[in-house]
Amino acid sequence: MAGGVIKAAGGGGRRGRRRGRATAMSEINITPMVDVMLVLLIIFMVAAPMLTVGVPVELPNTAAAALPTEQEEPLTITITADGTLSVQSTEVGDAELIPKLLAIVAERTSRKVFLRADGAVPYERVAQVMGALSKGGFSEIAFVTDAQGPSFGVDDATAGSGG
Repeated sequence: MAGGVIKAAGGGGRRGRRRGRATAMSEINITPMVDVMLVLLIIFMVAAPMLTVGVPVELPNTAAAALPTEQEEPLTITITADGTLSVQSTEVGDAELIPKLLAIVAERTSRKVFLRADGAVPYERVAQVMGALSKGGFSEIAFVTDAQGPSFGVDDATAGSGG
């Protein structure tokens, strides 16, 4: 902060002119302090969103193109309404699912698999297939769903606002 000297004006008429004496300036220049505070405020406003920790979730599959860093086509397992299993587009029986998965996992670097199940398939069947996937060496199982699901009583406009 800056301090300065102000010469006090001499008081009096023509004869009694005194020499001006110096007094300390008692005002503080706050402009530099405000500038520093605004810069700090901007820094904290930019840095605060980066400090939040997100919840790990598996996002649904979208129509977006794969990133160029992905080197393998993701493996897709499909369960139809009648319970039939397909690996990619090849139909597979229950007995040959785990040996086929073990053969696939030996050739791949990624342990990610997309599981597509018809809505009419019982949960027990989906859980059995998930167990087979885990036993076959796939540790990252992602469900593929449609985005047009139920809203659970919340409008789409207020769903993302958190309130």
